Amino acid sequence: MSQRTIRHYDEVGLLVPSGRTAGGFRVYTPEDLDRLLVIRRMKPLGFTLDEMAELLRVVDGLAERHPDDEAALAGRLDAFLADARSRHAELVERAGMAEEFIGTLGSLRASLP
Repeated sequence: MSQRTIRHYDEVGLLVPSGRTAGGFRVYTPEDLDRLLVIRRMKPLGFTLDEMAELLRVVDGLAERHPDDEAALAGRLDAFLADARSRHAELVERAGMAEEFIGTLGSLRASLP
């Protein structure tokens, strides 16, 4: 992941560094890295920045362990899980179509002198 991307995530509030050095460099904790990995895994599935932010709010809320909010947050997490599974299935289907296409091209190439 590029520094520019990480800076952008900071600017939009998805990944705020835990601190800064005297020289102004961002300092990230292992928890920040975990957050970045969640963001990075959502990107190939086509989640928007708003969706990423919502999921991170859900994850943060669940980590805070407020009993009044837990059921609603768990429901939102289940919705994200279902959405991720659906997006994954679409990617698997598209990958299958790509493999078929590659096979077709390979067959065409094999038939040439």
